[in-house]
Amino acid sequence: RLIAWHIGALAVAAIVFTPIKTAALIITSTGNADIQNILKEDVFFIYISTFLVGVGTSIFSIVNAWMVERNEMADLESKTLQSELKFLKSQINPHFLFNTLNSLYAHTLKKTDDAPDIVLKLSEMMRYMLYDCNEKEVFLDKEIKYIQNYLDLESIRHGGRIDIRFEIDGQVDQQKIAPLIMMPFIENAFKHGTTSQINEAFVYFKLNVDRTKLFLNLRNSKAASIPKPIIIQSGGIGLNNVKRRLDILYPNKHLLHIDESPKEYQVSLQIDL
Repeated sequence: RLIAWHIGALAVAAIVFTPIKTAALIITSTGNADIQNILKEDVFFIYISTFLVGVGTSIFSIVNAWMVERNEMADLESKTLQSELKFLKSQINPHFLFNTLNSLYAHTLKKTDDAPDIVLKLSEMMRYMLYDCNEKEVFLDKEIKYIQNYLDLESIRHGGRIDIRFEIDGQVDQQKIAPLIMMPFIENAFKHGTTSQINEAFVYFKLNVDRTKLFLNLRNSKAASIPKPIIIQSGGIGLNNVKRRLDILYPNKHLLHIDESPKEYQVSLQIDL
């Protein structure tokens, strides 16, 4: 804007003062036809040049204003998306915390050896959520550690009634991922795949990792009375929110497929890291 103002000022000065100077030269050169013709040509050239400068200044001002507006809109959109992501993450995990505390209370009453382990794992998870999860991305090994703690606590809570398996294929090095992006699916597997209606409940979680991609495959048992896949709707994060968060964080960089058979649900997720 400052550059445009200076150019505009120069153009105005040229428009105002050049004709005055030229007129004075014409008056003082009366009787000399050659000088008068040259000066008239100079006046025409000056007016054309001034016009072009004015047009260029206007175009520059318009483009500059458009770029400023576009940057402001992009900044606003970014802030809106960040606010939305914070809102989505704030909906994660409250029911798990209450379940774990209830489990800890029960083990404390029984004075079992699992109580200290529950406290340690839960404290690690809370520390991760409070500090690491404030970042846009976290190291994948930290996210996996969080998932492992979660699965261990669920195993303790259910007392070995559920067949829980966690496999990792590939090299986990310095890859990064959005925090808690996989947790809604894992929470859902335990919420709907481990009910008392299921005799042989299971949750199988497998990760395939390479330098640039992550493949998640999650299978869990299914109660016959549940008609279709349900991602946590109360006390957690819903399927629409999961998809929305993936769309924001990994636009055109993820594939999500949810399927069911008579005895199980299956979630497949691919993310470009």
